[in-house]
Amino acid sequence: MNKLYYLIALLFFSNTLIAQTGKISGEVLGSNKKPIEGAVVSLLKSKDSSFVKASIADLEGKFEFLNQKEGAYFLTITHVGFQKYTHPVFTLAGSALEIPSIQLVEDSKTLNEVTVSAKKPFVERRIDRTIVNPDALISNAGANSLEVLEKSPGVQVDFNGIISLKGKPGVVIFIDDKPTYLSAADLANYLRSLPSGSIETIEIMTNPPAKYEAAGNAGVINIKLKRNKTKGLNGGFNVNYGQGRYARTNNSLNFNYRINKINFFTNASYNINNTYQDLTITRQYFKPTGELNSGFTQNSYLKRQPSGANIKLGMDYYINKKATMGVVFSALRNPNQTPIYNNAKITNGKGELTSLNEAVLNPADKVFRNGSANVNFSYKFDSTGKELTTNLDYIAYDSEHNQSLLNNTFTPDRVFLGGSILNSSLPAKINIKTAKIDYTNPLKNGGKIETGLKTSFINTENVADFYDFIDNQNVPNYQFSNNFIYDENINAAYLNYSIEGKKWGFQAGLRYESTDIKGNQLGNRVVKDSTFKRDYSSLFPTLYVSYKLDTTDTHQLSFSYGRRIDRPDYQSMNPFTYPMDRFTLYGGNPFLRPTFSDNFEIAHTYKGRITTTLEYSYLKDPINETIEQGTNVFYSRPGNVGEQKTFGLSVSGGFQPTKWWTIQLYTEVRYNQFQAVLYNQNLNNSGTYWYFAPTNLFQISKLWSAELAGVYQTSVYSGQFVTIPVWNMRFAIARKILKEKANLKFGVSDIFYTNQVGGNIKSLANSTASWYSYFDSRVATIAFGWRFNKGKTLKARPSGGSETEQGRVKG
Repeated sequence: MNKLYYLIALLFFSNTLIAQTGKISGEVLGSNKKPIEGAVVSLLKSKDSSFVKASIADLEGKFEFLNQKEGAYFLTITHVGFQKYTHPVFTLAGSALEIPSIQLVEDSKTLNEVTVSAKKPFVERRIDRTIVNPDALISNAGANSLEVLEKSPGVQVDFNGIISLKGKPGVVIFIDDKPTYLSAADLANYLRSLPSGSIETIEIMTNPPAKYEAAGNAGVINIKLKRNKTKGLNGGFNVNYGQGRYARTNNSLNFNYRINKINFFTNASYNINNTYQDLTITRQYFKPTGELNSGFTQNSYLKRQPSGANIKLGMDYYINKKATMGVVFSALRNPNQTPIYNNAKITNGKGELTSLNEAVLNPADKVFRNGSANVNFSYKFDSTGKELTTNLDYIAYDSEHNQSLLNNTFTPDRVFLGGSILNSSLPAKINIKTAKIDYTNPLKNGGKIETGLKTSFINTENVADFYDFIDNQNVPNYQFSNNFIYDENINAAYLNYSIEGKKWGFQAGLRYESTDIKGNQLGNRVVKDSTFKRDYSSLFPTLYVSYKLDTTDTHQLSFSYGRRIDRPDYQSMNPFTYPMDRFTLYGGNPFLRPTFSDNFEIAHTYKGRITTTLEYSYLKDPINETIEQGTNVFYSRPGNVGEQKTFGLSVSGGFQPTKWWTIQLYTEVRYNQFQAVLYNQNLNNSGTYWYFAPTNLFQISKLWSAELAGVYQTSVYSGQFVTIPVWNMRFAIARKILKEKANLKFGVSDIFYTNQVGGNIKSLANSTASWYSYFDSRVATIAFGWRFNKGKTLKARPSGGSETEQGRVKG
């Protein structure tokens, strides 16, 4: 606890080191002297009319600007149905300045057909996060959320849909500030079912503040779905059709209805994403003397036929000017048919064919369902920003997975030698309950204190019933059958302090988390019961410091540090083994330890446009997929891979060579080093990779725009794996139609069909392995989108307190 006391003392002591700032406040009234809620108040500098900040008038028509430097300013105020107002120049010379009541004049013009549009940049920067606006890229039309993430700066998505951030795995994905609670595979499937048209923004945080859970060594990616903020009925929809080898469609609808004290909102989507993977695996087995003993080549064709329906319904009730209560319900249903056709050739040490194996994995019924409910309440104590919020969440996942694995073996001359059929039923259930309370307290000097508590309870049950199909009947297979039950409880508390002066910005926080887990493998007639218990707790500090080198904000330096944790997926500690095919088995690992990481960043920003960042991370016990070779069978299971060190340099920025041409660039050079002893084999996998992603945006005319972009990535080193270099290029064009209220877009991804991945596996006992995959990556898409937006602008309320647990569900 002494560390906590020292940190609190440091937080408050720093308050005296930051330059004094002030608050500007006032109220906006109509001609009837009633408050105008939703008026947009802009603060500008008097010397050059440069924009400083914007504020939205609340229910009482009040607005405020906190932490403002002393100096001369003026205001502009706009609102639908009123004339634009410009306030005379005034001077902020103390800790607070209250502007006399401002009365707007009604506009005599008819405003029913007024459409206000503003073009957002693709990337925006904050002290603790990067914000991506997907709608800024034309090529995102018709894409799914996973494809949108892949275009975001610093985010990489591998061929299995596994997401990494700046070269590090262990990213936690949030949806609307709520965790997804999904394993990497199920998360990838869910994001493929979420159309890009339903996304408002993506927040990327490599070192998240203490308010966020400490889970995720690489950081947090928060996907915020579209939710209109205006009074009345408003919304929009997006429909599209894409054609690669197979057809696909991603469609979304969102609308908002605000009347009096009640605000209804919803977001719904439906998708079909037919695709394929053509995978070739090559393995060689050697004698202890180093002489080749046998070889194995397998081709697998996976025809993925996923579809999905998602819906989110919510309501906010504004009890009075200070208190608001809300409820949010969401549900999804994602059926997925993925038959797998395997053809394997086995050779001897001389390379001569000795046998053939044909296998079909036929999932007859695979359905993933989710339902969740959230109740939230917020109370504003006064106009200074003091606020208390609470969130209660309940999330339930339910999946069904029935499949048959057919194996037949032949001689090189295709004489049948034998066969087998293994049927299975793999249902899984996950229940998650969380409670969270947060308090925000602005200070008179411009600083702010945030604190909160959270508790979560998770229960999972995974049943695996396997049967050998013999003489036209199912015979229980106790070698693979099992029932695994897992319980977890996490309790957390945090304290965060922030302040911004004329040149200095400071934010520091401390989070405490305590974890208790229990696993119970029930066993069967052949395998005995087994249990394990574990508990651990830790402190997670965060620190952000920024400094402006000049008064024109031309150069700014920043530093950040954060300690993180990556807990194993709920089902990864299930000790049982499952057959993926005759030659590959997958198993869990009850001995997995959580990964702890320390992450440092130093950045320089030039004119708010170009950011250069130096990074260093140290990970203890990183969790990666590991491969063990045993008796000509590969065992795949999660494992702790010793330690990982990462050094990186990244550059992100926007350039505008001409008025009609904008370049958005992200590039990084990163060195990864993994050191461990795996299955009695020394692993020292290290190397440098380069990632380069330029995006060209062309404003051809008022109605026409285009995009040309690409990605190049050299070999990446991760755990036991080394991937081959890949690159791709995409093109898109768009036109505004229907009086600029709608748009029509056409695009082609991976024009030259080069985004195909492969690689090899290191540190295998007496063997080598490599793979190469073809994907349905070249897709032509046509999309139509339309949005309507009328009424007064409101401020959307965040809801949800289950920000991390969902990211660890595994099906």
